[in-house]
Amino acid sequence: MKANKAYLSLGSNIENRESFLKKAIFQIKKIAKIIQKSKIYETSPVGYKNQGDFLNMAIKIETSLSPQKLLDKLQEIEKKLGKEKIIKNGPRTIDIDILIYEDTIVDEPKLKIPHPRMHKRKFVLIPLLELLDKKEKISQWTPKKLKN
Repeated sequence: MKANKAYLSLGSNIENRESFLKKAIFQIKKIAKIIQKSKIYETSPVGYKNQGDFLNMAIKIETSLSPQKLLDKLQEIEKKLGKEKIIKNGPRTIDIDILIYEDTIVDEPKLKIPHPRMHKRKFVLIPLLELLDKKEKISQWTPKKLKN
């Protein structure tokens, strides 16, 4: 099967934050080849503010999984690492989002690719920009560009 390139965003704000990122990467290695990892950034929460700061990073992977299967596997990893959705944008052990999957556009109720808010979130963009190939530009995945 063809290996597809995808970019993922990872974040954690429940201690031990760095350990949760490492555990998530370990699990992701079981379902995909990790090509590159960004640095880890500490960021303030967005939306719900009454919580600790996040550690955020991005990874570039190759996978033979479809976008939907990749989402299923990533959600299994989140669940395995104790993620609970109690408060929207609230504290979490781990959050893993698919930002980009090749040039694929997915618009389903549970999956939107490219990630619809990535261009508005510095905690996503800064790590992602570390990983993009020189020929790739974040503007090619913004909503305005995708509508054309």
